[in-house]
Amino acid sequence: MEHAARELPVVILTGLSGSGKSTALRVFEDLGFFCVDGLPVSLVPKLMSLFDDKGGQRYKGLALGMDVRQADLDTDWGATLAEVRRKQDLTQIIFFEADNGEIIRRYATTRRPHPLESADMGLEQAALAERERMRPLRDAADMVLDTTHFTIHDLRRKLQEKWASIRPTAGTLKVHVMSFGFKYGPPSEADMVFDLRFLPNPYFDKELRERTGKEAAVRDYVLAEEPGREFLRRLTEFLLYLLPLYAKEGRYRLTLAFGCTGGRHRSVAVAESVFDTLSKAGYNISLEHRHIERG
Repeated sequence: MEHAARELPVVILTGLSGSGKSTALRVFEDLGFFCVDGLPVSLVPKLMSLFDDKGGQRYKGLALGMDVRQADLDTDWGATLAEVRRKQDLTQIIFFEADNGEIIRRYATTRRPHPLESADMGLEQAALAERERMRPLRDAADMVLDTTHFTIHDLRRKLQEKWASIRPTAGTLKVHVMSFGFKYGPPSEADMVFDLRFLPNPYFDKELRERTGKEAAVRDYVLAEEPGREFLRRLTEFLLYLLPLYAKEGRYRLTLAFGCTGGRHRSVAVAESVFDTLSKAGYNISLEHRHIERG
């Protein structure tokens, strides 16, 4: 019984109010997870202990929604997270966020009050206060998902793609690899940004223009010849040297962003290659192509 519970993933969904957490919970429910929203932080370990053999046979895992509505969030979060990760290796924390302007627009559209709004605090001040209060959870997250430019359908698709690409592996550095287009702006959550606009651009080949870096013909165009081949060799060597140093220093999560002009060809090809390499090296890895449909 204990072994079955330990093998099931636990996903903690948290983040800024109005950034998509409720939609994400519905996605995980559709994926076969047992979902609970608004559970007091101090009760999380108890719920996990109750999720026994029967729960393990019926569900694919637990998905727990947490936000500023939990009164014990500030006081109990750190200790609870340590206890959860001590008992359950396959725990993933996904933090949802969006620009303040977009959060304010969403609340104005739905006409619902922000959880921190009061007679003394308006919507804008409440959104800023929540961002500061939630910073420790963001820092502890395995994945940070910015939903500023997402529709509900975009969020559902992206989350399904992301979760499908996560390879839970206990005790290793969590690495999130993403591609993006500079014309749409670099991702704010990136720890390292690599500019790939020096590589051969398939956009100027009519046969490849409408394809993406996921396809072998595009990957070969970008990486099979120089300078792509030598760049990929050196990049792989660099990352395999660097990541263990981050892990040794206690770094828990690292986001690597690879950018080209439109985020469709070169950045996707390199991100796919890096994802494959780090997966084979045993890292807990996830992959996102942020602008592949826009590029």
